[in-house]
Amino acid sequence: MAGGGPSLMDSLFQRSLDDLIKGLRLSSPDNKLNFISKSLDEIRREIKSTDPQTKSTALQKLTYLHSLHAVDMSFAAFHSVELSSSAIHSHKRVAFLSAALSFNPSTTDFILLLTHQLRKDLSSPNHHDVSLALSTISSICNPDLARDLTPELFTLLSSSKMFVRKKAIAAVLRVFEQYPDAVRVCFKRVVENLEGADMGVLSAVVGLFCELTVNEPRSYLPLAPEFYKILVDCRNNWVLIKVLKIFAKLAPLEPRLGKRVVEPICEHMGRTGAKSLAFECVRTIVTSLSEHESALKLAVEKMREFLLDDDPNLKYLGLQALAIVSEKHMWAVLENKELVVKALSDVDVNIKLEALRLVMSMVSEDNVMEICRILMSHALKSDPEFCNEILEFILLTCSRNVYEVIIDFDWYVSFLGEMARIPHCQKGREIEAQLVDIGMRVKDARLELVHVARDLVIDPALLGNLYIHGVLAAAAWVSGEYVELSRNPFELMEALLQPRTSLLPPSVRAVYIQSAFKVLTFCIYSYLGLNGDVASEPVSDTELDNDNVVITHKQTPSTSSSKHNLTQESIMSLLNLIETNLGPLAGSDEVEVQERASNVLGLIKLMKPRIIGGLNQSEEDKIKEELKASETIKLIYDAFSEELAPVSLNSQERVPIPDGLVLKENLNELEAICGDFKLPLSTSFSLVKTRMLEKDATSISECQSKEESEPSNESTSLLSEHRKRHGLYYLPSESKESVSNDYPPAHDPKDKAIDEAEDLVKLTEQSLVFKKKSNPLKPRPVVLRLDDGEKSNFVSKKLEVKEDLISGAVQEVLLGTEASTSSSISKLSKKSSKGVPELKDNTGNNDLSEVSLAGSGRKKHNKERKHKSSGKEKEEHNNKDKQKSDRRHSKHKSRQRADSALAAQSQVIPDFLL
Repeated sequence: MAGGGPSLMDSLFQRSLDDLIKGLRLSSPDNKLNFISKSLDEIRREIKSTDPQTKSTALQKLTYLHSLHAVDMSFAAFHSVELSSSAIHSHKRVAFLSAALSFNPSTTDFILLLTHQLRKDLSSPNHHDVSLALSTISSICNPDLARDLTPELFTLLSSSKMFVRKKAIAAVLRVFEQYPDAVRVCFKRVVENLEGADMGVLSAVVGLFCELTVNEPRSYLPLAPEFYKILVDCRNNWVLIKVLKIFAKLAPLEPRLGKRVVEPICEHMGRTGAKSLAFECVRTIVTSLSEHESALKLAVEKMREFLLDDDPNLKYLGLQALAIVSEKHMWAVLENKELVVKALSDVDVNIKLEALRLVMSMVSEDNVMEICRILMSHALKSDPEFCNEILEFILLTCSRNVYEVIIDFDWYVSFLGEMARIPHCQKGREIEAQLVDIGMRVKDARLELVHVARDLVIDPALLGNLYIHGVLAAAAWVSGEYVELSRNPFELMEALLQPRTSLLPPSVRAVYIQSAFKVLTFCIYSYLGLNGDVASEPVSDTELDNDNVVITHKQTPSTSSSKHNLTQESIMSLLNLIETNLGPLAGSDEVEVQERASNVLGLIKLMKPRIIGGLNQSEEDKIKEELKASETIKLIYDAFSEELAPVSLNSQERVPIPDGLVLKENLNELEAICGDFKLPLSTSFSLVKTRMLEKDATSISECQSKEESEPSNESTSLLSEHRKRHGLYYLPSESKESVSNDYPPAHDPKDKAIDEAEDLVKLTEQSLVFKKKSNPLKPRPVVLRLDDGEKSNFVSKKLEVKEDLISGAVQEVLLGTEASTSSSISKLSKKSSKGVPELKDNTGNNDLSEVSLAGSGRKKHNKERKHKSSGKEKEEHNNKDKQKSDRRHSKHKSRQRADSALAAQSQVIPDFLL
């Protein structure tokens, strides 16, 4: 056949959709792609046929492949337009389906070719064809198509066939979005359908308004009487749910409206047996009508019923509603705290997470310690996933707004140390960040922070846990940064250089080496200071006794006691220990580790001759060497003594961009140059070959698996065992006794897990109750804050919201030419009524206009209202003349007139159906 179309035999023996499905199911997974490609070749030939049946079957197979296997069908766009003109309904259905799947409203040019056919089908007497056309419009509508088909949609909105009218209302939403001017044509007829008796049409039109009120609900306030009538009279649950969603948007905009709708909402909530409608009533009250105390109490009772129900879906919804109401009314959560805590032990993960959010919302300065202790106990008996969810919520809540709920930072630092020891803990990065952050912000917490860091670093059992390597890095950094607060720097050096540190990744090991550098600098500086070789300054704030370097604030060290510890022999043992452990690392393949180890070894090389060779030198050379060494070590010590402070997240934005620097273009050029190179996915830079890296990785993983498979012993036994095997890597002990058993056990938190949910509830009876703040024994330490705020990385900029064209058109239709003036009046009334709980009209009536919300007598009442308003204007005019004669009461009278005029204007909700 000419044009590459199928032959007659191909059309006669064309495979149907059933044949295609059977062939796909029978083909093997390896051959499936070949079968699909062959089928596509057949479809491309068949779709060019002039026979409508052949073309329809080809499009049918193509839509199937597109839906299930994501086959591109853009090449069939024109053929879909061709088939849509067929008089057979089955062909038209396939054509419109393929058009809806393949047409892109923003890029497909063939949409305009469908305009005439869609207009013809919208006017067809066959309501099935009309339905297909409406469904297609809602899928592929663009501004041009919406503009051209608006007259036909206007006609269908009043169709006698309710099936067609319902679909036309549903399609109007997409037309309004693409062509806002269609609102001026169709909106009046859409509103008329609110009074329809057919429940399908009413459901469609209420659903339409439910979507429209999401963006700009204020424009639809004039329709509140119609929605109120549906709320009172309708008995369809799904329609009522959508009406409640509408009132949830409208009620905050008009306080008097809330007073009228709260009673029927409470009636529905108490009368209905449908859980979906009851929950929607609860959500409407807690989100938009929470100032009505009686309705709120009724909603809280309904939430409690949901929480007591065995259905997990209802229990989840009850927790979700409590989470909404907890923002303004915490008493509702406290009344149901037992049920909330019991939900932490539920089988459903979603219920447990919602309960956890509610528990954390009750945290305050008074109960944070107790709640964290309870949740930590609960985390120990939970599965690993939920355990980490608990830890994440604790970390986020305690660090909120720069630790505003934390008073005792010593407790919180030790709590972070216990958290890191939980076997399933995977929040190492978060704990690491908070340990470092607290060290920089809170000076008074540094002593306890150093003790906690020492317990973490000295425990060799923790080195095999991959998830807390970040915590160990933070502990090592704290130990080196605040080494002057350490009880025993020699013990700390042993912990930083113990052989099991080979299990750590290079980035963490580099931190360990740098901390060892700081500890070494401190020890040498202290030794030289005690011997009088450094300027007469107190050596930090430390005093030495026979066993440990013990902190004593603001005191000079005792020279007599220093002879027992910081002697030449002890310093030489320390230097030999460091050389033994860091010597092999000077040739490491990791650049960071190699550089930091070389720095430490370089310092030892500089200081060792001065300490050893002092006996063989002349007095003059000895003094010169001592001065040189003292100056060097003092410079290094002073550099490390500079206190680090937190940096604002927005500091980078203050740096001005240099003129002529175009980062984007430069990066694009770099990407073009280096596009062919694939960088290795490594966390640190390495000069070793890939094979060596793989071998080292396998050896490390094997070593880690061996360590993890061993039975977990206490850290003291592990450390003593290492001391026996590798005595060369440890400092010589003064006595032959075993190491003191004061190390905390690995993976052994202090608090024991609580087994039963009832016990957990008993523990929370006192902790989840807000008490009056009592004066703490010690005041809250000073937490360093930054002036410019630290909430986000970017400066918050007020975005300019574009004018909603749909809402503007709606206001024009509903309010006519007074739309702009009414909006300005509403703004003025909003400003004038700040602090006033309700608006009153001139008659003193607090409620909304009775006749406005009634179904009859609207015209008569509006005429009476016009007469009243004209009479008020005359009275105001006469009052202006009286003002000139009586000046003492002029200000008081002008206020009365202004308030009455605003009340009269703002209370009126214009009724469209006049």
